[in-house]
Amino acid sequence: MHTIVKAAFAPKTNRRAFLAGSAGLMLAMHLPGKGRAQTSPEKMVDGQFAPNAFVRIDPDSTVTVLVKHIEIGQGANTGLPILVAEELDADWSQMRAEQAPANAVVYANAAFGIQGTGGSTGLSSSYMQMRQAGAAARAMLVSAAAQQWGVNAAEITVEKGTVAHAGSGQSASFGDLATAAAEIPVPVDVALKDPKDFKLVGGEGVTRLDSLEKSTGQATFTIDVYRDDMQVVAMVHPPKFGAKLASYDDADALAVKGVAAVRQVPSGIAVYAENTFAALKGRDAVSVTWDETEAETRSTAEMESEFAEAARAPARVFEELGDVDKAFEDAEQVIEADYIFPYLAHASLEPLDGVIELRDGAAEVWSGMQIPTTSQGTMAGVLGMQPADIAINTMYTGGSFGRRATPDNHLAAELAEVAKAAGNGTYKLMWTRENDMMGGHYRPLTVHHMKAGLDAQGNITGWLNTVANQSIIAGSAFEAMMQDGLDPTAYEGSNHLPYNLPATRMSWAEMKNPVPILWWRSVGHTHTAYAVETFLDRLLVTAGRDPVQGRLDLMKDDRPRDRAVLERVAEMANWSGSGNGDTRLGVAVVRSFGSYVAQIAEVENRDGMPHVRKVWCAVDCGVAVTPDVIRAQMEGGIGFGLGSVLFDEITFDEGGVVQQKNYDTYRMLRLPEMPQIEVSIIDSTVDPTGVGEPGTPPIAPAVANAWRALTGDMPYRLPFNSASV
Repeated sequence: MHTIVKAAFAPKTNRRAFLAGSAGLMLAMHLPGKGRAQTSPEKMVDGQFAPNAFVRIDPDSTVTVLVKHIEIGQGANTGLPILVAEELDADWSQMRAEQAPANAVVYANAAFGIQGTGGSTGLSSSYMQMRQAGAAARAMLVSAAAQQWGVNAAEITVEKGTVAHAGSGQSASFGDLATAAAEIPVPVDVALKDPKDFKLVGGEGVTRLDSLEKSTGQATFTIDVYRDDMQVVAMVHPPKFGAKLASYDDADALAVKGVAAVRQVPSGIAVYAENTFAALKGRDAVSVTWDETEAETRSTAEMESEFAEAARAPARVFEELGDVDKAFEDAEQVIEADYIFPYLAHASLEPLDGVIELRDGAAEVWSGMQIPTTSQGTMAGVLGMQPADIAINTMYTGGSFGRRATPDNHLAAELAEVAKAAGNGTYKLMWTRENDMMGGHYRPLTVHHMKAGLDAQGNITGWLNTVANQSIIAGSAFEAMMQDGLDPTAYEGSNHLPYNLPATRMSWAEMKNPVPILWWRSVGHTHTAYAVETFLDRLLVTAGRDPVQGRLDLMKDDRPRDRAVLERVAEMANWSGSGNGDTRLGVAVVRSFGSYVAQIAEVENRDGMPHVRKVWCAVDCGVAVTPDVIRAQMEGGIGFGLGSVLFDEITFDEGGVVQQKNYDTYRMLRLPEMPQIEVSIIDSTVDPTGVGEPGTPPIAPAVANAWRALTGDMPYRLPFNSASV
């Protein structure tokens, strides 16, 4: 554990906040369209050259990039600095990364308009902005050198952190020029490199900036944060969704050594103690009576039955082409199937947590919050402050997969409520894994009703896909994303298919349920990819067609990138059919979050369950900024998706209680079950797109298609190890 004292944070946070003032607003307003990097009202602070809100150069030539996106393992703390280093012509060894403070004006996500990380937008939305920030700093250093040396700036070169003029033989480090550079006006327009001249971007062997501290245990996560006179708070939450507190007795809890107080907050009972052990002991000793009058008491089977009924009924159409009803009437053969996808927990290794220090009129928070802007607003509302009065220190997180990007900001609200109930002081809110596993915010339970018509030659003549699930964003701060009452995250991936299908209808049935739900890595694509790619595979095989060639034959002319990844992965796996013997191959291709991924899985039967021996993966994510990170994200996404298709599910018993509490009952993919993975990245000059999520959707249908080829069985209810398979 690490001790973090206030002095370690406050000066930097305050200084950065100052640097990110009105000039930072200019940058946010103009980038990326105008391609400008902003100045700051003070470019030299404590000997540091800070030409804009994203770059800081110390006297020892260390270059620190202020990363506006949380680092949750996706590589933000490497991807953004490498863009700055490329345009700055810095040496990679002198680069550092630091989390930017919460400031929605300066550090807004260009894709969202507020500060936040999600949807695999971290690098793609920052691509031009970070390059311009680095180029502006470089231009100022070069101008400073030209003035000092009395030479033409155009004759000056910068390479690996050294500024040099060959004609005069003079050279200097960034640190040497920092003071003079601070006097140079910030350029309004800067020239960016031609991508063909990139030296770091797209290069192999660039090490992640956070690898050493994470692998040596030096990195500080929220769970590591301790403050003087801090109390640890454990929570008692309702046992069922919708249950309310009727009464409680805290006498036994207060008798536990170390317990300081027990207080009621809107989300449950908070137990305050001098350490985690006492807080948990005190929590277990609280006697609570719950009012379950309005609680959810249905079982999983009952919910699935209701959702399946809705999926087979008429629903709101969000995409339609041709006359699908007539296509079915005229079809030689009509095939139907219902797909059922369970609630899924994110199951992050580090449970939800946060530290808040409340003083009169202000608060400072340490937590891994993915959307600090809305978290600030929520906490400010609870505490009766302005959002600017809530300083957030964004911490490393032990996993998220969407869990820390909650539209309802429930953790931020609870953190503020805990502090509000106790008054001035410092409090560490610690959820247990049981709090999180049983507390909802799951991937939504979803049912797809699929229907297709085939003519006498096996051609697909009609295609219907009705999706029934809850909306993640309805009623939240993100409801503006909905159009005409439709939540695109509920069914994304089921429309805009890459295949030529003559008649199609896609519909959505919005389900109401008190179970809290949330986006889960790759959101709607996790279930739509499975339904679409396994159903299509079934149709192709029924028509006697090869799964790869059949897809290529159906591919639209305007989808060359889908075609390219499919052809590449088939080449990688030496595809000549699904195979024979003890293993089979299955294929899937999915576009999500702007990236294109095709995967082929090699599967064998081990005791009635698929064992995936190898996965070939081809990805087109535009310019490959950090190939090693891209490969890692594909590998991680495949492992994450493989666990969900084989083992993961959240279920409710007959009384409505969640049956999974921890990793012993929520079966995750284990290390020996990880397949060999080969990744190929398509060369591209297109601006980069996301890689954090697109690796996940194709693996489930690829495995299922291989399993069908091997056994003849296709699981229509996931996961594979559920009783219905």
